[in-house]
Amino acid sequence: MYETGEIDAATSRIYRLRVMHATESLERIATRAGVTPQEAAAAESRLAALGLLQPAPSGGWAAVSPETAADTLLAAAQREVLERQSAIAATRARLHALTGEYLEARSLRSDKGSIEIIEGIDSIRSVIDDLARHCSSSVDALIPGGGLDEAAISSATRLDRETLARGVRMRTLLQHSARKHPPTARYAAQISAAGARIRSTGVLPSRILIADNESAVLPVDPEDHAAGVVLVRDPAVLSFLRRLFEHHWDRGLEFTAEEQENGPEPTQLERDVLLLLAAGKKNDVIAHQLGISPRSVSRIVAHLMDRLGATSRFQAGVRAAMNGWIS
Repeated sequence: MYETGEIDAATSRIYRLRVMHATESLERIATRAGVTPQEAAAAESRLAALGLLQPAPSGGWAAVSPETAADTLLAAAQREVLERQSAIAATRARLHALTGEYLEARSLRSDKGSIEIIEGIDSIRSVIDDLARHCSSSVDALIPGGGLDEAAISSATRLDRETLARGVRMRTLLQHSARKHPPTARYAAQISAAGARIRSTGVLPSRILIADNESAVLPVDPEDHAAGVVLVRDPAVLSFLRRLFEHHWDRGLEFTAEEQENGPEPTQLERDVLLLLAAGKKNDVIAHQLGISPRSVSRIVAHLMDRLGATSRFQAGVRAAMNGWIS
């Protein structure tokens, strides 16, 4: 099931080249590596057997990080009898020996100012997995929709816990409707307990993932996630995406256990703001009467209008009264 020979220099070169040039022909890869097409094909077959290359839907190969390949290749073996433990450890060590090659090649794959289109579900998963495994400071995510797929939750929970264990700050913003989806609510509770921050808001523009404030992933088509993603490293675009995230994050409500059960009911302070809002008071007057800053009032009003789906302060007051939030 597993190869026992060493990964030779030619195979290592082929792997490195496939990380950098996923869509190039076998002949071009062979020329770059200084080997024959037959030798290149044999090396690719060996890398595929080790899980380091996977067939891409559009043809060719999708390179996989050594850690991910090791996890996939060895998952079943780790449940087998003890006598296979030495073979498993040896295989993992050989795969991890390529990490340096992978990271160096990965750094050369695209320059820091690039915007890259990634197609194919395997390639998309590989890119997201790679960002999560190698981020060092922060992961911020906007996730629209009423709830997460249970299979996605299962795989994300393990990776999220590993990321948080490295001391990475993780912030995830869901939609309010996700609170009514039990698997998503349990997922939010689990990773919150592990150190993540989870909030929800009314409307989100698109699914966005930002890693270390240096790379971002967003869908080519927000209605069809399988259509491909855009991998962004361009500083100007990243700056806009970070501001977009912070704008929606500041409007979000903490995803607490009480809110999961009872829904995003207003706090007493929010009810007080609503009463004054319905009375036609301006933000400065509300701030003065409640003893808080005008900026805090602006943020609370924005939250409330978003949750009520209101386009004006008057409409917010009417809808709050209809919801029984004020009397």
